[in-house]
Amino acid sequence: MPSDDMQPGIVAPRGLTRTLTLAHAVLYGLGVTIGAGIYVLVGTAAGRSGMHAPLAFLGAALVMALTAATFAELGTRMPVSASEAAYVEKAFNRRWLSLAVGLLVVFTATISAAAISVGSAGYVAIFIPLPAAWIIAGIVLAMGLTACLATVHSVTFAGIMTLIEVGGLVLIIVAGFGSGSMLLTRLPEMWPGFDDLSAWVGLSSTTLIAVFAFIGFEHLVNIAEEMKDPRHTLPRALFLTLGLTALIYAVVVWIAVVAVPPEELARSSAPLALVFERQTGLPLVTMSAIAVVATLNGVIVHMIMIARVIYGMAEQGNLPRVLTKLNSRTGTPLLATALGVSAILALSLSVPLAGLADFTSRFTLIIFAIVNIALIRIKRQEGEPPPGVFLCPGWVPVAGLTSSLLLLLFDLMAR
Repeated sequence: MPSDDMQPGIVAPRGLTRTLTLAHAVLYGLGVTIGAGIYVLVGTAAGRSGMHAPLAFLGAALVMALTAATFAELGTRMPVSASEAAYVEKAFNRRWLSLAVGLLVVFTATISAAAISVGSAGYVAIFIPLPAAWIIAGIVLAMGLTACLATVHSVTFAGIMTLIEVGGLVLIIVAGFGSGSMLLTRLPEMWPGFDDLSAWVGLSSTTLIAVFAFIGFEHLVNIAEEMKDPRHTLPRALFLTLGLTALIYAVVVWIAVVAVPPEELARSSAPLALVFERQTGLPLVTMSAIAVVATLNGVIVHMIMIARVIYGMAEQGNLPRVLTKLNSRTGTPLLATALGVSAILALSLSVPLAGLADFTSRFTLIIFAIVNIALIRIKRQEGEPPPGVFLCPGWVPVAGLTSSLLLLLFDLMAR
């Protein structure tokens, strides 16, 4: 029973409600992974690798699959919110390190959500001519209210937006396959010759930037506590999200480089919109409307995740217990959600994010490296996991750690 001094509408922590199915999880994963990146990266990838660009996205997916397997095992061992912090606590038994990792996850997601909020304001302004600050505030507050709904409702809402977002890419795919046989007849051009060293060097460089288009799938572990059957659902959701994203990216990029010369794509400030117009004949405003949905979806899925990480860290004792209180009607952590929304709003309105947002990918790779180290240690400490846990071979987290560190190194060398 709640104490007498507890605020109305709030109950003592009783655990998040397990309501999410595999469909909810996959739609959430696609919503947080497929985003504005593909709309921009098509031009950059085409400029670096030309007709070989789709291979870079498939290669990036294989690199990400290593860390996805690590998250799958850890997530089924410990299906809790603030997952990365919990993994580090289990592996190292250092509360300060667990707190630091959890805060890094929150900070990275907050920067990303704030950057998306600012970017979405430009698209919204096409339809609603208001000052940018008003639009940004409206977007953050409206999505914040949506994130306060029962998780099954807010994730369903985000899922519908994901379907619209992916629908824009599907329109390009359908139009591409309906335009003739060139997509199939030109397939041999995708694979570079084994003796073409410059092509393979360019492809390696393109794979590095393509990796960043897949960042986001890992947030699925932070809603594992709300999945009906996380030990079965989480691994499937992780790999389905990664696989579907890779398939969509590779097909869209291939259609783009076939429909528009790679050099022209590289020069375009809106390459995917250019492809969309060439393939469908529809006005650019159609893609702008889809972009609004895509960016709003990016904001809400980050808000849901941030609130769960804050809640989970409080449950683990790393943040004040008051943040674990759940609303009696929605079963969601309203105070944790409000804290995340406030941070996003403050960053969106007051901090120049152009340079700051570049750190999102680097911080994510650092988190990937730490999580892979955590699994290596846990495997050595505990041996065989309990029944039902997704078990990946011992070399997988080592390969995931190595690939994350190499990507950080390449990123550092490229700047």
